[in-house]
Amino acid sequence: MLSLSLPSKNILGFTVNFLIRCKILPRRSNTSSLSRNISVFASYEQEESSPGRYSDEVNVVQASDFIEILQLCARNGAVMEAKSCHGKIMRMELQGDITLSNVLINAYSKCGFVDLARQVFDGMLDRSLVSWNTMIGLYTRNRMDSEALEIFLEMRNEGFKFSEFTISSVLSACGANCDALECKKLHCLSLKTSIDLNLYVGTALLDLYAKCGMINDAVQVFESMQDKSSVTWSSMVAGYVQSKNYEEALLLYRRAQRMSLEQNQFTLSSVICACSNLAALIEGKQMHAVICKSGFGSNVFVASSAVDMYAKCGSLRDSYIIFSEVQEKNIELWNTIISGFAKHARPKEVMILFEKMQQDGVHPNEVTFSSLLSVCGHTGLVEEGRRFFKLMRTTYGLSPNVVHYSCMVDILGRAGLLSEAYELIKSIPFVPTASIWGSLLASCRVYKNLELAEVAAKKLFELEPENAGNHVLLSNIYAANKQWEDIAKSRKLLRDCDVKKVRGKSWIDIKDKVHIFSVGESGHPRIREICSMLGNLVIKLRKFGYKPSVEHELHDVEIGKKEELLMQHSEKLALVFGLMCLPEGSTVRIMKNLRICVDCHEFMKAASMATRRFIIVRDVNRFHHFSDGHCSCGEFW
Repeated sequence: MLSLSLPSKNILGFTVNFLIRCKILPRRSNTSSLSRNISVFASYEQEESSPGRYSDEVNVVQASDFIEILQLCARNGAVMEAKSCHGKIMRMELQGDITLSNVLINAYSKCGFVDLARQVFDGMLDRSLVSWNTMIGLYTRNRMDSEALEIFLEMRNEGFKFSEFTISSVLSACGANCDALECKKLHCLSLKTSIDLNLYVGTALLDLYAKCGMINDAVQVFESMQDKSSVTWSSMVAGYVQSKNYEEALLLYRRAQRMSLEQNQFTLSSVICACSNLAALIEGKQMHAVICKSGFGSNVFVASSAVDMYAKCGSLRDSYIIFSEVQEKNIELWNTIISGFAKHARPKEVMILFEKMQQDGVHPNEVTFSSLLSVCGHTGLVEEGRRFFKLMRTTYGLSPNVVHYSCMVDILGRAGLLSEAYELIKSIPFVPTASIWGSLLASCRVYKNLELAEVAAKKLFELEPENAGNHVLLSNIYAANKQWEDIAKSRKLLRDCDVKKVRGKSWIDIKDKVHIFSVGESGHPRIREICSMLGNLVIKLRKFGYKPSVEHELHDVEIGKKEELLMQHSEKLALVFGLMCLPEGSTVRIMKNLRICVDCHEFMKAASMATRRFIIVRDVNRFHHFSDGHCSCGEFW
């Protein structure tokens, strides 16, 4: 039984004052039964009361009066008043009332006292479905997911029948840990009890499936639901975005529009996020217009999505305008605008924004420093990078994570400070990840440091034994140092490991038809025309500073042959075909399954300036934007 420390006199005296402050209890106590009963409570003093007197109180005061007070305590978060009521309930032996105990559990729950709520629950001799649901909901709201699942199992073991609310609450608990197995079990249970088509259960199911990456199961649940709310549609759109099915997210949103469903900030934020990941500027502008029209433009989360969308599409001016119009900026919005300028290699603007952020009293977090270190790496600001890396620990007490160390290694590696980068890796308080060693290996390739390259490659072979790219990169470093025997050994090791290198491919969508190009493409019907135009374009691009980076073509052949091999890269062929087919002024969007090489990177920048086109190359998880020579890629070149 729960023990409470209670005052000796007027046990509900301050409850009366609390009710008066809330303007619920009139000062004249003869106007309502609740007022009279509370006044009776307050008139007694525990030291002078006899046991018989409490039996008289029971006749005067009913459990419903306590229920009304406890509901008020729950709404106002008044835990002391709730404890006072609890003490009086125990004194008057009303704790056997199931409804009263449920309301008491809820009051403690809303006040944030989980342990007290559980003690009341454990002390109940009889429990109703509401009792179990209240406790499950309490654990779910407080992100105590394992406890929510345990009490659900306890409920099942005791033979209680569950409701739609029970299942939806437990599904929410599973969603926090993306527990796909539990989701499947609960789905089967809801099918057996015929509540799978319930609006709340269905929405919780599809949301959990989407969070677990099981998007096909989520779609199946969504399509099987007869009734769908705006929350259901929003969850499904967000699920597509989470699983990186951005085109499907836009199509589903258009479908929702045709049904004239109510717009909400969650749907709009998800859709504009899809536009940003597709770099679909036209669709993004349309969504921005919808946001302004629907009145969600001031919502900080929707505004953050819009800022991110315009930045990823290269419209930094529009991105900053939206950012400036938001009155109350949170840390997420600041991080979004700083990240946008950082990806476009604009260090001056990033530094200014960082200073303004501090002046506004917003403390930077780990994400902020990731953007700061990233822009330092891409613009060669070694000293600034060191300063930020030190600042986050000394001034803000933030511990660098794997992203910060990877960025710092990249900063040092790009500047040729490979020994310092290696020493930094050795000082990392956790096991260095593949991204950190990969950054060092890429820098070793640029500066032809074979000794450190072999160290980094050995670590990468242990961490990523199935990644053929690491073997190829080491082989390229051997080639740059003209160590052809080591190349042969490296390639033999690659064959012996039975690891296959993915063939580089690029594809471009022209008039709803996808054209695929591979390295040295020869099967495309217009390949001769493409190669001819590519040769002419290279001559034109030389005037804009482009020079084939033959030092990165690591075959043991003559210079002329190396330039010829560079011209056969898939992204160059796709770009030229896009320039041939798309009207002037349109954006050229290229999809790629591997990282863009150094020479193609320079080629794209020059082509952007020469043709006055906005060129986007999208690879696995990253975008490269080329507009007026600016590049927002985050790769380690």
